[in-house]
Amino acid sequence: MPDTPSAQPARPREFGPQPIDRILTELGLGNHDLVAASSEQITHKMVSKARRGRWLSMKVRCKIMRALNKLSAADYKVKELFNY
Repeated sequence: MPDTPSAQPARPREFGPQPIDRILTELGLGNHDLVAASSEQITHKMVSKARRGRWLSMKVRCKIMRALNKLSAADYKVKELFNY
């Protein structure tokens, strides 16, 4: 048991390359393409973190999914793009 009541076990923050990275590469799309296509507030840094597997909130993952669906005319789900 931790010494302090507020101490929590550390959650993993790095999950390795994500399926979204492979999909963007196959489609020939870069980070800027997603940022430019999005009507929501997403940044190049968010997309970069998504591709390399740094933990993102569900809200950010959904924004990235919507931008990709808009660009690719596909209907990807969050579970298909991220493995966490």
